[in-house]
Amino acid sequence: MGLPTPDTGHLRRVEYATVYDPAEDTFLLLDALENDRAELHARRPTICVEIGSGSGCVSAFLAQVLSPYGALVLSTDINPAANSATRETVAKAPSESVFDQCRTRFVQGLDSRLRGNIDVLVFNPPYVVTPSAEVDSTIEAAAWAGGVRGREVLDLLIPQVPALLSPGGRFYLVVIEQNKPEEIIAEFAALGLAGQRVLSRRAGIESLSILRFIKPSSL
Repeated sequence: MGLPTPDTGHLRRVEYATVYDPAEDTFLLLDALENDRAELHARRPTICVEIGSGSGCVSAFLAQVLSPYGALVLSTDINPAANSATRETVAKAPSESVFDQCRTRFVQGLDSRLRGNIDVLVFNPPYVVTPSAEVDSTIEAAAWAGGVRGREVLDLLIPQVPALLSPGGRFYLVVIEQNKPEEIIAEFAALGLAGQRVLSRRAGIESLSILRFIKPSSL
């Protein structure tokens, strides 16, 4: 039986007006994590990180997926309203996981402690194709404006991922077709991570996919 979607009704409050509401991309990511629940349980992850947590829906869901093992679920976001929203969402979805949250971009300031220790890394990046000037132009735009090919933010993270993951660690990534998913998979392959599409879904004019990358135990 699948886990329920975390309650994010509090996002209707005015203080959360700049926070990205859960949408089809969020739900597709939840489905990918649900589908992999048995595999995740088998690995017994201890440190899981969501970059750009927004509403906190994914962090709360991941905490519930891994509840039996008391994993640490750490979420980061550069939007202070998103930090507050994430804490509230997670608090409304009790689990045995340990939760922490930090206001930062990616894992800046935490990377030395996390390096080589992240068992599950999750990122729903700003992937919409926009002019470069729109990237981080406002706190709202930071949640969706991806610049050229929708890849300008993601491309900053890609080289960091192999060093952040633990041996056998997994990285779940949301993309659209304009982001060139096969090219992303090839870039990670060159860095030593095996990747594949694990789910795809049409949402309006966008074709969404979840890519999953796994770091070899020997890398």
